[in-house]
Formats: sequence, C-alpha cells, structure tokens
Amino acid sequence: MSEIDSRYDPTALEKKWYQIWEKGRYFHADENSPRKPFTIVIPPPNITGILHIGHGLNNTIQDVIIRRKRMQGRLALWLPGTDHAGIATQNMVEREILKEGKKKEDLGREEFLRRVWKWREEKGGTIIEQLKRLGSSCDWERIRFTLDEGLARAVGAVFKRLFDEGLVYKGSYIVNWCPRCLTALAEDEVDYKELKGKLWHIKYPVAGEKDRYCIVATTRPETMLGDTAVAVNPTDERYRDLVGKEAILPLLNRPIKIIADEFVSKEFGTGMVKVTPAHDPNDYQIGKRHKLPEINILHKDARVNENGGPYEGLDRYAARKKVVEDLEELGLIEKIEDYVHSVGHCYRCHTAIEPYISEQWFVRMKELAEPAIEAVEQGKTRFAPQMWENTYFHWMRNVRDWCISRQLWWGHRIPAWYCDTCGHIMVSIDEAPQKCSKCGSTSLTQDPDVLDTWFSSALWPFSTLGWPEKTKDLAVFYPTSVLVTAHEILFFWVARMIMMGLKFMGDVPFHDVYIHAMVFDEHTKKKMSKSLGNVIDPLEMIDKYGADALRMTLCAYAIKGKNLYLSEERFVGYRNFMNKVWNAARFVLTNTQDLTPEDMAQGINEELLTLQDRWILSSFARTVREADAALDDYSFDQLVSALYHFVWHRYCDWYLEFCKSILNPGNGEQNEKNRALRTNTQRILVFILEGMLRLLHPVIPFITEELWQKIRERYNPENYVGNEKPKGAGKKFMEILSAPSIMIASWEQAIGEDFINDEAEKAQELAREVINAVRNIRGEMNIPPGVATDVSIKGGEKGNLDIVKANRNQLDALLNAKELRLGEDAPQGAFSSTGVVQDLTLFVVLPDEMREEEINRLRKELEKSEKELSTLETKMKNENFVNKAPKEIVAKTRDRMEQAQREKGRINEQLERLTIKNEK
Repeated sequence: MSEIDSRYDPTALEKKWYQIWEKGRYFHADENSPRKPFTIVIPPPNITGILHIGHGLNNTIQDVIIRRKRMQGRLALWLPGTDHAGIATQNMVEREILKEGKKKEDLGREEFLRRVWKWREEKGGTIIEQLKRLGSSCDWERIRFTLDEGLARAVGAVFKRLFDEGLVYKGSYIVNWCPRCLTALAEDEVDYKELKGKLWHIKYPVAGEKDRYCIVATTRPETMLGDTAVAVNPTDERYRDLVGKEAILPLLNRPIKIIADEFVSKEFGTGMVKVTPAHDPNDYQIGKRHKLPEINILHKDARVNENGGPYEGLDRYAARKKVVEDLEELGLIEKIEDYVHSVGHCYRCHTAIEPYISEQWFVRMKELAEPAIEAVEQGKTRFAPQMWENTYFHWMRNVRDWCISRQLWWGHRIPAWYCDTCGHIMVSIDEAPQKCSKCGSTSLTQDPDVLDTWFSSALWPFSTLGWPEKTKDLAVFYPTSVLVTAHEILFFWVARMIMMGLKFMGDVPFHDVYIHAMVFDEHTKKKMSKSLGNVIDPLEMIDKYGADALRMTLCAYAIKGKNLYLSEERFVGYRNFMNKVWNAARFVLTNTQDLTPEDMAQGINEELLTLQDRWILSSFARTVREADAALDDYSFDQLVSALYHFVWHRYCDWYLEFCKSILNPGNGEQNEKNRALRTNTQRILVFILEGMLRLLHPVIPFITEELWQKIRERYNPENYVGNEKPKGAGKKFMEILSAPSIMIASWEQAIGEDFINDEAEKAQELAREVINAVRNIRGEMNIPPGVATDVSIKGGEKGNLDIVKANRNQLDALLNAKELRLGEDAPQGAFSSTGVVQDLTLFVVLPDEMREEEINRLRKELEKSEKELSTLETKMKNENFVNKAPKEIVAKTRDRMEQAQREKGRINEQLERLTIKNEK
C-alpha cells in the first residue's frame, strides 16, 4: 500500500479525484438501468455568473443528497445546465461592444446575437468549472442550456398550446419598466433599495370651493402630470361631502374626479391620495375599479412626453425639479418632509425603474394555479421546512397574470407574427407563416420581443429530459425527486414549474422542495451582498481550506428554517476536522500493517470484545441511524453534528487513545490471547474507519475517496487468498471494497444495528465521566501531565463501582495512575482532592502544599451544590409542580435532588477531613 502523506493537502487531491470520477463516468445515470431512479435537476445558474456562497450552499446540499442516493443503489441523476439570463447576458455583451464605440443597433439583431453566442462559448462555462471545483457530481453528459435546440422546441410548443387555449394573450398592463434597458422586468429582477428622499405635500384646489384644497403627498411629484383622480376612504367623514366633486390638477389645470376607494387609509397623511393609474401599480388597480383614464406621461426612456404639457422633453428628474419649483411659485406646496422609502432598481444596470403601462404578452395564471394549489394541499409536492407552504399558498391564491415578454434580443423570440394589413396575430413554431390566415396578406412581421427567462426555466424539469418528444429519459426520470432552492424564487420559479409540470406532464415536477437558508454575515448579521462588502468568496475558501472544509461548514450551519451565519473562522474549524480525519486514518493504517485481507474477512470475534469495543461499535451503529434520519429529514446541520461528534469525540479522542495500549502492549505481553485481542481491535479500527469514511463521503467527498482507496488498496477482495469464506462484518466489508470508487460503494454498513448496545454505551459513558473528572481535578490543581498520582474510587448504591471495576483496563490505560484503588478511600493520612461522578467519589492524592487550594475549590463546589439543591427543594415543595407536571419530570427532579443531597454530604465530609488536618 502506498504511504499516506504526513500532511493533508487538499489541492492536488481534489483535482486528481474529480478527473478520475469524470473519466470513470461515475456521475452518469444509465436510463436503461433497472434500478429505481432518483432525480434532481439543478437550479440553472446564469451563464454570466460566478460561484457565490449561495451557489456553494445550494449545490453542496444537492450533491450530499445525490451522492448518498447513488451509494444507496438508486439510479441517481443530477441533471445540470445553465440559464441564458436574458437581460444580464445582453447587458454584458452590450458593454463589450460599447468599448468599440458601438451599440447593438449598429450591429443589427443577427450580428449582435452572433456576438452573444460567441461570448457564451468563450466565457459562459466559467461557473460550470467552478461547480466542479466544489465537487458537484452532476451528469455532465446531459448538460442543458435554456436556449439549446431541444429546449427551444419545448418553449415554442408550450407557448403555442397556451396561446391556442387562450391562456396566453397580448394586452396592456402596468409593469416594472427599466428606462435604460428599455424592457419590462419581472418582480424578481427588481432590487429594492432604501433611499433618503423627500415627501412633498401638494394642494389641489377643490373645484368651485374657494380656499379649499385636497392635500396629497408624493415622493414623485412629476407623476402628478398623469393624475386622473383624488381618492379618499368611503368611511372617512371628513371628506364625505367631496366625493363626486372635482379637484383641479395644478400646473395643467385639468379637472379630475374625487372618488372613494377602500384602498385609501384614513390614518396615512391627510387621508387623501393622488391617483396616477399609468404610473403606480396600486393606482392602476384603483383606476380599473373606477374606470379612470390612464394617462402615460413618459416616453420609454423616462423623458416626459406630450401628455406632460410644458414639461415635455424633460428627463423625469429634471421634470421633478421644475414641477416642484412651479408649485412653490404658485403657493401649492403645503410642506416638504425628509422621507426614507424603498425604490425599485433594475437588477442589472441599477437604474430606478418606472411603473409603466405597456403592451405585453401575458399568461392567464388563475386556471394554472388552481391544480398547483391542490397538488400541494394533497401532499403530491411537499415543502421542507413545511412553513413555506403558507407562503406558496398566499402567492398562488392571489396570483396575477404573468408578463412574459421582454424587450430584448437575447432569448427565446416570441413565435408570433402580425399581419401588417389586418392586424391578425398568428403563432407558429415549425416555420414562419407565409400569409395571413385571416385576410391572406403576405405582409407579415414577427414580434421583436423575447420571452421572460423564467418562462423557459418553468419548463426545466421536463424540457431537459426531452419533452415534447417522448424520450426514455422523460419516462424514467420524471417526475424528479427533490428540488433544492432558496425562498426568494419560490413563486418566480418553483410555483411556475409546478403549474407547468401539471399542465404539460399531468404530474408534479418534483415530490419534495427543500428551501435552504439564506447566508448572512456572522459579524454584521446582514445578508451577504457585494454592495455591503461582506461576502465570503467560496472559491477563495476552497483555495485556503479545501472544498471539503467549505462543504462541511455550509452543511453544519444549514439549520432548517433559520438564517445561516458565516465567518471565515468557521471554515478554519472544519479544515481542522479534515486534519483530524487524515491523522486518524494514518494512525489506523500504520498500526494495522500486519493485518491481511484474510484477517479482515473473518469479521469480528465477539468473544474477544472489550467494553470499549462494544461501546464504539454501538456508538457507530447509532451514528449511522442518526445520519440517515438527518438526511431523510433534510437536517444537514444535525447530520454534520452527529458525524463530527462521533469522529472527533468518540473515535479519535477515546477509542484510538484506548487502543494504543492494546496495539503496542510493551513488556513482551504478546501471548496468544493478547495477539488475538490485538487482531480483533485492529479489525474494529479498520471496519469503523472504512464505514466512517462512507458516512462522511456525501459531505466531504475528496478526502474520503483518497483515504478509502488506501483501505481498498490494502484489503482489495481480489487479493483474498484464504480458504475460509468471509463472514459477518468481514463478508460485507469485502463486498463494499469490490466497488472501484467510494462514490458507488454501498451505503449499507458492515457494522449494522445489531451492534447497538445500550448497556455498553451507559457503562462507557460512566468510565468517560470518571476519566474526565480525574483529568479535571489534575488540571485544576496544576498537576503536570507526566506526573502519576494515586487514585481511589469509592462506590455508592447503584452498582456503578462494579461497572468501573469491569472497565479497569481502560482506567489503567488512560488515568496515568501510580496506583488505582477501587472500592477504597484515599490512603490514611494522604491529602487528596475529590470529585463526584453520579454515586462515585473520586480521590486524587495530592501533595500537602496543595491542601489550601483544594479547600477553596471544594468550598466553591459546595456553594454551587447548595444553590442547585435549594432550587430543586423549592420545586419539590411546590404542589402545583408535583401534581401537574408530567410524572417522569417529577421523578427526574426528585432523583436529582437526592443526588445533590448526597453530593453536598460528600463535599462537607471531605472539607471536614481537610480542615481537621489543617488544624492539626
């Protein structure tokens, strides 16, 4: 077997093993396999993107899930791909050609799109390579792109069917409009920022009533040029007489209605609001209810148009300044206040958006939403954490029609043609129509817009598997098993996928939706973002600490339903864990070099098991159970906690330390029995190390593959030459090692649940408490580690002393005791420091000069004991507690009180003994 390096260096290992995995096609799912499928489709990252910490978390979780399922023998497909990211990619390329002094219009649509495709070929795969560095075990042979030929066919087929069924239509609606990108934006494409601004209170004269005004407040006074009403609440007695009258719009002197609408809050401001249906989404709804005119005052680039009267041609901000100046000159500004408010900005160019009425394509959502609501209500798709179901239902039950058109060139061009003669709209996906199906004219023009990126993404779970063709992939892998995503796209993506899956496949696209945490800065408690400068670069963390440390850290803090708080110090801690695993493996493999495949094949000799053996085997089997439960529940933090605790605090800190005396007994104690005991211990060390590596593999794949291969190299079943058939754990061990990679090794453990032993765990826990208590006493009294001391342990009433006696070999190995007396007090006249573990009293003999220090320590212990005893006695005297609390709680409280009384008595006895000695 090749040597394990003394130092763990992740960089070379990660590159080596990823190349081997890809070459071995271990990520690939064979659609012809008889195994039961398990499918995940990746949330496709934008081709413009680079790996951020959110990607790191999302894809680590997906990889943990898929690696485990692959090891469980499932036909595990993790289908990767990228999103064309319409506006983001177009802006990226526009900036590049701007360096040449050109705009996209100078190139023309065809040449511009050629340039975008060229950019995608050269730079669009960056994030894929970064996902590989993370360890993502995607089936790269199936990688898809939202603009590839197959997905384009799917998008066209969906659009046409929805259009033919009247679920896609063209109409005017208020949208988020970017005056720089000149396109409508989805709500998720708008970044809201808190800005300091002004709130102007403006006086609108009431028609026919001298010196009476409607006073309204606005942060955008230029929009008043499009006002068509003033609204009050219908129950507001102050303005009941004004409803039905008119106000005069200042500056333009246009009469506008005074209306009553329940949307208006009586408590906000004066209880009156200006209504601008063409430039505010709430006002747009009020306008529809009251059939108000919709006056658009802006060109698409946010300059005032002809409806702005004397302000025509001004930019919106210049118009704002001029409008305020003119109102002040007329004495129509009541007051101006400083005001902090949320302003929407284009997520790509960061320009403030405008609510804007525009003719766009829409999908009627209510009909699609109803079966999607029902599917979640019936449990066909489940959310984890379940609390996100309420958010889903709220959005779906209040769904509005979806604006799906974008005024861009990069994307799926809408397959609609307009007749230039009669205006008839035709949709065709196979070829462009040659003449109008209504009037026969041959003068046709295709719609210049493209579809919202989310439209193609909504089809992702089935379009990536070959739909609309009836492919084998679609038959085998749909519906998918689980979707892993963040809550901010729950409606924009998840809900739409459910709607489209039910509509076009007749089934939900996934059975589970796991909503992971958002990543926050541990120090500022704010969400990580570039603008705040508090981001952690996952690639930098990989360079510093390795991908495995990054992955384990992210899983460790991915608590269901809570935010994830991160700092770089967290990654350091899990890099230390990698070193712990590495060093443990080096220790085990160094101390088992004489162990042959034939030895391992014979399994565990249960007659030779020590208490420590039974304990570690039981503890490991229990950890396997805990890990499975955590994974089934998407509790990745609990998974890491269980694995970390077992590896570090049980296997390394205790079992390996205990085994040292058996592996290297000294004093020529290698008789036949000791040799058999040593061999059995060696087997257990290897069995658990191997199983531990497989348990850890989904979380930390690189280091586990490297170390597992060292075990396989030594105990490869192909090298087995024994005559006896492998048995028990040895047989399973050999079967596991027949796999060429840990990636496809069985998840089932050689150490099964039949090794769980409650009594052994209880006994070992007592031994650990005793050893820790003695070590704590030594530490408190500053006894150097190399100095041996006499130790006495005196028993109480529960038989714990018998357990300690049966476990003497471990105490001898780990206590550094000059002489260990069990069942006895400290020697007569000896000065000792004491401790209490359950009903055992421990005596550590100390030099006389330490006596005063020990008295002070015991007095502190007595004070602590008396405080606890007082609390417990008060509780037990409380009749409400005794009569109403659960019986088991009352019993536990009584037991603890009695134990505290015994502890107090022992401490007083020892204090009395030490005090008498001092007086003498």
